[in-house]
Amino acid sequence: MRTVTLHVNGHDHALALDDDEMPLLHALRGDLGLTGTKFGCGLGQCGACTVLVDGEPVRSCVTPAASLEGRAIVTPEGLGSPEAPHPVQAAFIAESAAQCGYCTPGMVMTAAALLAHTPHPTEAAVRDALADNLCRCGTHVRVVRAVLRAAAGRG
Repeated sequence: MRTVTLHVNGHDHALALDDDEMPLLHALRGDLGLTGTKFGCGLGQCGACTVLVDGEPVRSCVTPAASLEGRAIVTPEGLGSPEAPHPVQAAFIAESAAQCGYCTPGMVMTAAALLAHTPHPTEAAVRDALADNLCRCGTHVRVVRAVLRAAAGRG
């Protein structure tokens, strides 16, 4: 048993880990009750589990929680709220960019990281940033439109 302190959504959380390789996703959902981050493929290939670590998108299903001690982790719950959504979240709502919604948290987190680094990306840059986030419903056109809307300040 090992205790690690994770800084999640602006708060420190001491977690007792049985396994140094336990994925961050399991700590977020199981230990902290933050279910906005989704379990998709479990292999880091679909993007549903994407969170931000020090502002960079990270696949939480393949990232050991123990490796993130002292780093800033942001989940969809920490990005914005229903009362004050992040501009990307607001743009996704305005553009109806979610169908089933399962991939949406990962897409939103990836898009938020993109806009933090590149406030006014081209459509090609948005498509490139989101290329590894999979959506089986086919909402990619609306997702790209939502990210460009957020970039334009029309969240």
